[in-house]
Amino acid sequence: MPAPSLLARLATVLGCLLLGSLACLPATAGDLTKADIERRFQRPLHVGEKLREVAAWPLTSELKPDAGPVGYVFESIDLAPIPGFEGTPMNLLVAIDSEGKFLDVEVLRQHEPVFLGGLGPLPLQEFVKQYQGKSLKQEITVSSAYGNTRSGAGGNRVVLDGVTKATASVRIVNQSVLAAALAVARSRLGFADAGDGAPPAVVKPLPFERMDLATLLQRGYVQRIAFSNAEIEKLFAGTEGAGTDERASSHPDETYVEVFVAYLNAPTIGRNLLGDANWEKFRTYMLDDRPAFWVATRGRYALVDDNFVPGTPPPRLALAQSELPVELRDANRDYARLPGFGEFSAALILTAQAHAGLDPGRPMNFQFTVSRARGFILPVVTQKQVSLRYVPSTGLFDYPPKPLPEWLQAWQGRLPDLLIIGLALALLGGVLLRPRAVSIHPQILFRFRLGFLAFTLLFIGWYAQGQLSIVQITGAIKSLVAGGGLKSFLYDPVSLLLIAFTLISLAVWGRGPFCGWLCPFGALQEFVGLAARALRLPQWRMPPRLALLLSRGRYALLALLVGSAAFAPAAAEKLVEVEPFKTAITVGFQRELPFLLWAVGLLLAGAFVYKFFCRFVCPLGAALTLGGRLRRWNWLPRIEACGQPCRKCEIACQYDAIRADGAIDYDECHQCLDCVGLYHDERRCGPQLFYARKGRTIPIRPLNSSRP
Repeated sequence: MPAPSLLARLATVLGCLLLGSLACLPATAGDLTKADIERRFQRPLHVGEKLREVAAWPLTSELKPDAGPVGYVFESIDLAPIPGFEGTPMNLLVAIDSEGKFLDVEVLRQHEPVFLGGLGPLPLQEFVKQYQGKSLKQEITVSSAYGNTRSGAGGNRVVLDGVTKATASVRIVNQSVLAAALAVARSRLGFADAGDGAPPAVVKPLPFERMDLATLLQRGYVQRIAFSNAEIEKLFAGTEGAGTDERASSHPDETYVEVFVAYLNAPTIGRNLLGDANWEKFRTYMLDDRPAFWVATRGRYALVDDNFVPGTPPPRLALAQSELPVELRDANRDYARLPGFGEFSAALILTAQAHAGLDPGRPMNFQFTVSRARGFILPVVTQKQVSLRYVPSTGLFDYPPKPLPEWLQAWQGRLPDLLIIGLALALLGGVLLRPRAVSIHPQILFRFRLGFLAFTLLFIGWYAQGQLSIVQITGAIKSLVAGGGLKSFLYDPVSLLLIAFTLISLAVWGRGPFCGWLCPFGALQEFVGLAARALRLPQWRMPPRLALLLSRGRYALLALLVGSAAFAPAAAEKLVEVEPFKTAITVGFQRELPFLLWAVGLLLAGAFVYKFFCRFVCPLGAALTLGGRLRRWNWLPRIEACGQPCRKCEIACQYDAIRADGAIDYDECHQCLDCVGLYHDERRCGPQLFYARKGRTIPIRPLNSSRP
């Protein structure tokens, strides 16, 4: 088959980027074979063949030869390919036992930048060890260095220790592990679907009130449904079972079956139905809090027949909640048939597994199967179902609130940081909208800028880990191409807040607010530049043509990174290391020597050429420059004398963002406000000073214009 053309591949990528369609999702496949699993799980355990209905290997044990599978092993990428922070799903090997407890979690493959370099893989390996012994029946969340999520944890809540500087990544790991494990548990262990995610309702400790069956029915504690012979006959109309019940034809109004259902665990119901003595026996039997129901029938057709084996699921009854089946099994209690409550054709106490996830406080459907047979030799059996929708009385239950999603917990844990950064962004926005007061006095501007850059470096960068990066762009491309969406961004609220502000600021000011004020590595470069000038190191100002040529290299690097993210993701993981952000900011220079030398080398270059990396290398800056084309206003004021003849602003601008004719080159402008201060200060602005001495007013160019 010929290789697809570059145009076809580009069309595919663009389609994925525009639509984010799941149709673009490639078929995922795990990394391991059965032999790989067998090397990890040896005797007395045995690894079975991979299941077809769910991508998992069953584990059996020589110590329990008749117990069936004692656990399951699976790869998270087969069941929950959740994109990581970098845009590519991680792959973890997960093993759970037959009760839903974690036996082991192992990292097979991951692409998170902070764990590929920087912190290295060891902290992630230590993190996943915490799952051993934890249960899917528990609420498992991840703590954060920025917020103590341990406070208020209930008895069924487990908080794993997170990894500092990798909070977003480990939250995504947690979601991958839990989503994959729950998929297997629901398929093989009888776990019900989590529904809307709220914890199950809890029975209220209400005072006991004696009631008979009629009162229980009236209050909805016991619910019933009845079908006549005629109604059942109508069900079989047009089938082989039609007309096979002679009594149904002769007595159409007679009750065929009447079904009663009640939730026994509520004392108000269970004690009234079972009686005081049997209720105490029942409570002793149900110490594990399994959901239990009393189900009885009256009429011609019974819940069970003479072939029913006590202790097994009743073949004629099925339970479903939220359209998912929950297995019910006979508790084999001899006190299910209750004297004084009428003549029942059958009555059973039925229980579900404690880990089945059944919520007793929410509606459920009991399906009763009716069978008819035509013929005596090889009869044709026809089955139909009738349903009782059991709606529990809400007055019997307390309904715990639905827990916040993992990503929202991340936001909750970072609220103080988000508030501080939000106030800082509001302050910056106000200064940029009305810059005169800050910029007209050089010392005030210098102190304000120095203070804000220190906040950016120390708080946003090293503390809050809010360094925006080209990885967020390449990761988004990889995730969209793979159909994974951008949900991973929600797990990093600080970065998302900065991204939102930066996108808005592009339309107002261009790239300057981020590159000039909010980039921690840019702030670090500025401090290095200040120190270099204080030490009287020589400063080299590049010739305009060379500076232009080097600055265009940023766009070539950006194109290379975007293309590799779309077509060669593995290469993109290495190429993004051209950014020193992870080395200098994310892990605070705690990296291998080659990365340290690169980051320090770029800072040293900035000591001699002002902000060398920002102006000539940074691919993120190139992307923001392109985004800055959305800017609607040329908001930096100019006067006719700018550049003709006065060139004071041009010479003062260390970014070379003012052209020879005095116009602002917003693609290069970092919004440092130096030129704004010069413009507003008659003592420093050459043309204004000249005209003022002659008692004349100089013409001012409109704020929303600049020379082409």
